[in-house]
Amino acid sequence: MHRPRKEMIAETRAKLIAAARQAFGTIGYAEASMDDFTASAGLTRGALYHHFGDKKGLLEAVIAEIDAEMAARVNEVASRAPTRWQHFVDECTTYIEMALEPEIQRIMFRDGPAVLGDPALWSNANACVGSMTDHLTALQREGVVVPGVDPESAARLINGASSQAAQRIANSQDPEATSKMVVAAFKQLLEGLLKKPEALSR
Repeated sequence: MHRPRKEMIAETRAKLIAAARQAFGTIGYAEASMDDFTASAGLTRGALYHHFGDKKGLLEAVIAEIDAEMAARVNEVASRAPTRWQHFVDECTTYIEMALEPEIQRIMFRDGPAVLGDPALWSNANACVGSMTDHLTALQREGVVVPGVDPESAARLINGASSQAAQRIANSQDPEATSKMVVAAFKQLLEGLLKKPEALSR
């Protein structure tokens, strides 16, 4: 019995993404050979070109997959927070701290920006900004965040700051120490949005 074409296409894409992810995560984008990871997936360059256009297109697909996994992990951690404000802080800092993980560090925060440009312009950025804007709007409505701040503007600034923070960790000679300094500074920046210190307990 012939398998459905849609199923075969999905399997081919998944094989190429998995092989590329392994290569990008271990030896890096520049050193990864298209012939090597197409061969390891049991496929041809033609299949890669057909599904992703080129090596850069494949990197975009790998980043989309990792980003979705990161978002799920961030949501899982933040869902345990006792308050909306802490939920917001945990979302941001958990994302930044993931820059300590070798695969994420190399693909998302070193090779990704080097090859694809500013992460603020990536396709996933709007979803992040939208989520942050919703949180800040709700926090403002609850009287936790100062009323004079535009939620979307603040969300875009925070999104950019978290991206820069993660990239600093990823490119540091001492990621662990840098992460502690960066997260502490980032939390101080966020606290500037609070209407008053006691709002932290809300």
